[in-house]
Amino acid sequence: MSSVRVKNIIKTYGEVKAVDNVSFEVQKGELFGLIGPDGAGKTSIFRILTTLLLADSGTATVDGYDVVKDYQAIRNRVGYMPGRFSLYQDLTVKENLTFFATVFGTSIEENYALIKDIYEQIRPFNNRRAGKLSGGMKQKLALCCALIHKPAILFLDEPTTGVDVVSRKEFWDMLNQLKKQGITIVVSTPYMDEAMLCDRIALIQNGSIMSINTPDHIVQSFPKPLFAAKADNIYRLLQDLRADTEVESCYAFGEYLHLTLRVKDGNEHTISAIAAKYNPGGFEVKRIAPAIEDCFIELMGNE
Repeated sequence: MSSVRVKNIIKTYGEVKAVDNVSFEVQKGELFGLIGPDGAGKTSIFRILTTLLLADSGTATVDGYDVVKDYQAIRNRVGYMPGRFSLYQDLTVKENLTFFATVFGTSIEENYALIKDIYEQIRPFNNRRAGKLSGGMKQKLALCCALIHKPAILFLDEPTTGVDVVSRKEFWDMLNQLKKQGITIVVSTPYMDEAMLCDRIALIQNGSIMSINTPDHIVQSFPKPLFAAKADNIYRLLQDLRADTEVESCYAFGEYLHLTLRVKDGNEHTISAIAAKYNPGGFEVKRIAPAIEDCFIELMGNE
């Protein structure tokens, strides 16, 4: 059963088409990720699904309800955590949580079991104003407020942007615990490593979805052998390999260059022979398994 169904959604802002004929479904109890850089259209899709924004065309349902006709029913059934911290900065932790519980006609105690593991981490700061919390604590408070009315579906728009690595890991651990409680979770992120933590993902760029599948399937679908190379002067190597007609793609990836060849049966010796034409010092090359980032860049090239 689909918790979220999006069909041919289009949204424009003036001359910019932010969402370009997007369609996807999220199954009940699934942790689904919208993966893409800033400006890809993720936030516009989230705002449409949470009834904060009207699409130009197309249809969408959330928990079986139409986002236009049944907006009130949807607002009572979803939890939404926007990308920017949007709680009341001058209210304390306890006051924010009490306020959101009251808005939805419930109390902290009524659904305490759902937020217990998260709330226990911020309880020592109950009397601290939300604006004075660290990034990780703000994140936990916002998640508690989004969960306090026991939503069927949780929408999290770039929840870990600007948060330290430890807090990011803790946050995803919390999402897995919530998933075990039957909550459907739709999350967006620009961090490609977080894609591997989702059940299924949609890779999105310039308002269009390039691929939808499990992270493992997307990685396994990478069409050609992928190699990592480096040299003492890596920038010069990048320029030389990009200009070479035998190289299909070449881009910087940490301390290495990731590259593919136009021929499918090429190997490390093939690349060494190509590089030898440019006499790079300290040259190294090895074959590697592709990551989600490599798949994203390859799909962008196809687009």
